[in-house]
Amino acid sequence: MPDWNTRLEIRLGNTVIAPISQFTPTFNVPHTVIHSIEQDNLGYVRQPQTFTFTMTVQAIGTAVADLTELAVKGKEFEITVAEKKGTDWAFKALKFSRCVITSANPSNVVIDGAPSASFTCMSLSPGIES
Repeated sequence: MPDWNTRLEIRLGNTVIAPISQFTPTFNVPHTVIHSIEQDNLGYVRQPQTFTFTMTVQAIGTAVADLTELAVKGKEFEITVAEKKGTDWAFKALKFSRCVITSANPSNVVIDGAPSASFTCMSLSPGIES
């Protein structure tokens, strides 16, 4: 049984804002095919890559308010691995720098458990070491 002692967390400088309870990344490297009058599929043009993700955090304490403030001000933050112990994590290092929130979606208040909020974000500097 793996030892699940690692997690992703949101950092602003050296300050931990909140742990992430759900993380869904999307990495896009678009290409456009080049055609001519004489021939189809001559080649392609590689367009800039984009890295977007959706993260969900529990609305405990000021975490959602802090993230909403980052979104409104357009401030950048980082996503990092909180602990690098154990053999359960697939990466040696994982760090998404220069992240910006593009939209926020808070959940309804729930009777049992803590409410959560989902944030759609982009990273201008993703880094993964396997």
